[in-house]
Amino acid sequence: MSIQDVVDPPTTDDDGAVCCSSLLAAPLRVEAADELAAAFSALADPVRLRLLSLVAEAGEVCSCDLQEPLGKSQPTVSHHTKILSEAGLITGEKRGRWVWWSIVPDRLGQLRAVLGS
Repeated sequence: MSIQDVVDPPTTDDDGAVCCSSLLAAPLRVEAADELAAAFSALADPVRLRLLSLVAEAGEVCSCDLQEPLGKSQPTVSHHTKILSEAGLITGEKRGRWVWWSIVPDRLGQLRAVLGS
């Protein structure tokens, strides 16, 4: 299920693209509420918010380059990137020993749209 399926029916924007209905427009289904809660929970941690902003600023960043700015060990960085990845907020590509992370811009847009009124 995608965030686009959060509430029924989906709406379209001015360009005719399907987007999410506002959280306030209709009651959430249980599955949709679970998915949204996981995504917002992933964002509810200060380390993950910093990590997300570092990845967004860089466009693409190696896990090895996140330890110093976050002040966290590699296992901790891996833990936080895993949570953000499972929430669909970042995506990783393994290159050799390291994973390179990038933002999933559509996912962030969907979460913003759900919060709209």
